[in-house]
Amino acid sequence: MIFLTFKINIMRYLDTKILFIGLFAGMVLTNSCSQKQVTKTREVWPKEKANEWGKQHGWLRGCNFIPSTAVNQLEMWQAETFDTATINRELGWAEWLGMNTMRVFLHHAAWQIDTAGFKNRIGQYLAIANKHGIGTIFVFFDDCWGGAYHTGKQPDPKPGYHNTAWVGDPGDAIFSDSALLPILEKYVKDIMISFASDKRVIMWDLYNEVGDNSKGEKSWPLLKKIYNWGHEVNPSQPITAGLWYYAVPAMNKYLAENADIITYHNYQNDTLQRKFIDSMSIFGRPLICTEYMARTLGSRFDNIMPLLKEKNVGAINWGLVAGKTNTIYGWDESIPDGSEPKLWFHDIFRKDGTPYKKEEADLIRSLTGKIK
Repeated sequence: MIFLTFKINIMRYLDTKILFIGLFAGMVLTNSCSQKQVTKTREVWPKEKANEWGKQHGWLRGCNFIPSTAVNQLEMWQAETFDTATINRELGWAEWLGMNTMRVFLHHAAWQIDTAGFKNRIGQYLAIANKHGIGTIFVFFDDCWGGAYHTGKQPDPKPGYHNTAWVGDPGDAIFSDSALLPILEKYVKDIMISFASDKRVIMWDLYNEVGDNSKGEKSWPLLKKIYNWGHEVNPSQPITAGLWYYAVPAMNKYLAENADIITYHNYQNDTLQRKFIDSMSIFGRPLICTEYMARTLGSRFDNIMPLLKEKNVGAINWGLVAGKTNTIYGWDESIPDGSEPKLWFHDIFRKDGTPYKKEEADLIRSLTGKIK
């Protein structure tokens, strides 16, 4: 879910120099070229512990999930619009596919206005997902999309446009409101402590695409702080934050070196996906692709998901059911009249549960062992 300003020139996705110089150059910088690491109450998991965790969980596969009735994270989690019926129905379709993992975005504002209720709704979600044999990766902060947010009624989707109402967390307010940081610390620690031993939570994804939305290095302080907060809590689950294309190289270095389990985003074709995976073997840790599958960019289920399974890399695509986020439309390929695109960008099911492409659903079910 890479911000639109970085997506206008889609051909850059096919430039291996960006992938292997822009992303990895920072990983070979000396410490003098990168930000100093924060003081932690625990160290990054040893490789042995990380790989034992990987063996216990097996091949993770699933989606970035938001119910089709929610336009953004706040509409998903606020009491007035928390839709357990849709969540249950749509996770049932994911179970039918053989998926076992959902990556789900939280938002501190939903916690701030109703702390007890928010945590109760997280528990309800986890119970529903667990009933369907699905574990959860929760995401805290997010630099993508909208820099401003508000609680209460959320905006209606803009017909034919991708994800117009998604909101970042904590958004631009972190740069202007000095009172926000202690609130964020309390929020992160409260949620992590509350579910620190919950086996239904697979992993904590601390920060989605840090530095996106033109924030760049301005997000350094918050990234380091949330890692510090996570290490202070020291949950039973691993901690991670995903590497991504346009992050500041030193940030990607930090993300790779501080993750218990390494996660990343890659919407490229299978050749470049394979090169990326092979290059990550130097870290010797389990690897999960927490965002992939954009059909019009050449990242599809038929060429990427079998590769990820072959390499034992977790496969978490963007989108499950076409809905209010409008992610069937491309990042920069809008259709203002709201008609269906010739080729969906993300998502697997129509709102009635019919697969967008039966052959894709059959492939996924074969890869997950649902059909032989």
